[in-house]
Amino acid sequence: MNKADKPVTPKSFDWPLAYEAEALIRARLDAFLARNHFAARLADRMRVDTGTDFFEWVDHLVVSPDDETAFCAAGFVRDAHAGMPRGEVVLEHPRATLPRVWLRPSKQPLTPSLSPFDGERVASGREREIRKKADQNRQVPSVVAIKPEFVTDFIAKNPPLTLPRRGIVEPEGESRSRYRRVVMTGENGTSLEAVERRAYRGFVPARLKRGELEAIVKVKELFQTRPRHCDPDAEGFAAANRILNRALKLVSRDVACHLFFEVERAYWEGRNHAGRAQKFRQDQLGLGWGNHDHHTFRCSREHFADLVRFLTRLGLEKRERFYAGAEAGWGAQVMEQPVTGIVVFADVDLTPDETGIDFSTLKLPPAKRLGTVGLWVGLHGESFLQAGMHHLEARFDFDALRDQLQRQGVNLMKPFSDFEFLRQAFTEGERWPVRRERIERLLSASFITREQGGQFVREGAIGSHLENLQRHGGFKGFNQKAVSVIISATDPRKQALVKDA
Repeated sequence: MNKADKPVTPKSFDWPLAYEAEALIRARLDAFLARNHFAARLADRMRVDTGTDFFEWVDHLVVSPDDETAFCAAGFVRDAHAGMPRGEVVLEHPRATLPRVWLRPSKQPLTPSLSPFDGERVASGREREIRKKADQNRQVPSVVAIKPEFVTDFIAKNPPLTLPRRGIVEPEGESRSRYRRVVMTGENGTSLEAVERRAYRGFVPARLKRGELEAIVKVKELFQTRPRHCDPDAEGFAAANRILNRALKLVSRDVACHLFFEVERAYWEGRNHAGRAQKFRQDQLGLGWGNHDHHTFRCSREHFADLVRFLTRLGLEKRERFYAGAEAGWGAQVMEQPVTGIVVFADVDLTPDETGIDFSTLKLPPAKRLGTVGLWVGLHGESFLQAGMHHLEARFDFDALRDQLQRQGVNLMKPFSDFEFLRQAFTEGERWPVRRERIERLLSASFITREQGGQFVREGAIGSHLENLQRHGGFKGFNQKAVSVIISATDPRKQALVKDA
């Protein structure tokens, strides 16, 4: 047997529950919000106006180097790729979805200076109180930085309390550059900042090189205008790869990834009412989609390996690979880009005899029947092309978003994950019209019945969703059983039966 023919055992991704680490971060943020009234009001507005948790918008917090021991005990490690000024230390939790922690002495002391103590004498009550207060204050971050999609949008919607001397608020870092930063307010020895990242994990702004801005704009235009309505679909994949070839000559792989998914979110949003409604709410605070969690693509068996290869060229690396079993009839490849933080959940129909192969690499043969994913693609097209993403999943305060969207006439389906560490629910699906030629193609292959075809022509079929997600304990993974339930529940044939009932 050739090495290439041997069954592939995917790497295990057993994501931990980092409750201790999350509690440590939340305690620090609570202490910060108690001191910084601007940030506290913003946190309230995030919850009330957008159904989001301030915690999920935090990019990083700055704490005393004395806190390193506590954070490392909770699972944080030094981030070797942070790109820090002056060699300072940043901590990350490599197996959890938690903000990073920058260890830096505060420039502005939070408490009065302590008088020197002689180890032999007993401290007075006043001195003991000052010491106690100092210990508590060391746990207050000097800086908390949040991550709106674009800092200028955030500034426009949230004018800083104190204007600079010239009355002009300008972010540090050029437009479209790798890192932009603005100080929104400073109160009681604390500062709230907003940062914008473009394919960069570090903390040092840098000027754009000559021609770099033009290149960034050009690459985004190339992705926006790439051909999506192609027959056959193979032409669309080939065109996308030609465009990517050109893009990678203009910008880095990581920047290309950032821009590609910025365009994909906009395309999906244009086809999903719930997405537009929620994006409008988040834009009222200048936040954009800075809270995105993952992007889901449904793909045909014919082109699944093509999709994975394209994403790999953008720097996405393979994570979990799911096979939900013979009855469920689907599989998925999770991918993550380590610099941009983009996560993709790509799913495809699978048969029982395909459990031992790397279906993300090998081209799958034509299926004799269509499962949920294959039928969705047959009705609407490839997620990568004309259909757009099946759903965008962003992080919210689960109950708050559900109730707020419901008041706006956007209802959610029954939750398919309802755990302490993971809650998930789709908005009711956007119903899309189905082109008659697609119906005829499915009928000629006996993939649907005449009755189903007639109903799809008259009423369309469920297309896309916004997903309400709440993570706790820094849980980074997915629940395969729960995902299987929702994939089954969104089968267009079942939707038709429910409507008839």
